[in-house]
Amino acid sequence: MSTAKSLLKQHLQQRQLQGKTHIALRPGTMDRLTGAVREPALREVQKPEPMKPLAAAPAAAPLARILSEPPPAETKKAGLLEVGGSTIEEKLAALRAMAETWEPALSMASLRKTMVFAVGNPQASLMFVGEAPGAEEEKLREPFVGPAGQKLTAIIKAMGLDRPQVYISNICKFRPAMDNQGSGNRKPTPEEMRACLPFVLTEISLIAPKVIVALGATAAEGLGIPGSVGGLRGKFHSTQGIPTMVTYHPSYLLREEKMGDGIRAKRQVWEDMLKVMEKLELPISAKQRGYFQAK
Repeated sequence: MSTAKSLLKQHLQQRQLQGKTHIALRPGTMDRLTGAVREPALREVQKPEPMKPLAAAPAAAPLARILSEPPPAETKKAGLLEVGGSTIEEKLAALRAMAETWEPALSMASLRKTMVFAVGNPQASLMFVGEAPGAEEEKLREPFVGPAGQKLTAIIKAMGLDRPQVYISNICKFRPAMDNQGSGNRKPTPEEMRACLPFVLTEISLIAPKVIVALGATAAEGLGIPGSVGGLRGKFHSTQGIPTMVTYHPSYLLREEKMGDGIRAKRQVWEDMLKVMEKLELPISAKQRGYFQAK
């Protein structure tokens, strides 16, 4: 008897796994299986309780791959440096100290050894990014303090801001070296920019400005926006999701002034700055809108 009941139960379970929950019996079959007098309750086949479908066993990973894979690492944004500190100011100070001894840059014979970090307000809504320090910047260890820096300061004032209100940095933190250099400067190579790029990317992540202005094609390229300034300017691009305006470097304005075409270049840069001001929701007067317009 128990053998018959066990076989019946096993059969029903197999049919349930196939999606079948009932079985038809010929008259008298149940009596023969269970005995009509002793177990009348089994004369009708009861619907079995729902069973959970069997889950497929996960495929085992090859042992060789398991042994070769490194342990999971903490997720972080690509290209950013981890720095200690509880405030933005403390984190930027730690980042500056790290840059002083940054071996990927210091080991390059094509870069000089004096590190020029950044300057400005860690809470700034507007961030300017240039290409590399020059002779004056290296001497004072502050970006944009030479003639091009004075031009940038004038642009910032024309926007209705003061220089300490914004944040100013460079793609490359060391002055590119030249033979018989003196006061001469050159733009950094892609390799030199890559050696320092983690610093400016980390600065952007920490400060989280509302708008970035890339000064010149080299700065734009370092931020991952390749192309000529003429083709890139006038519209916003994106750096870490932050609106980025590409415009001419202040040194370009100085060269154009010497060649007699300064008004055209200034007007183009100012058109870009007006778009930046609008993005930042800064007040713009009629006088500001009229700067460098053709008479």
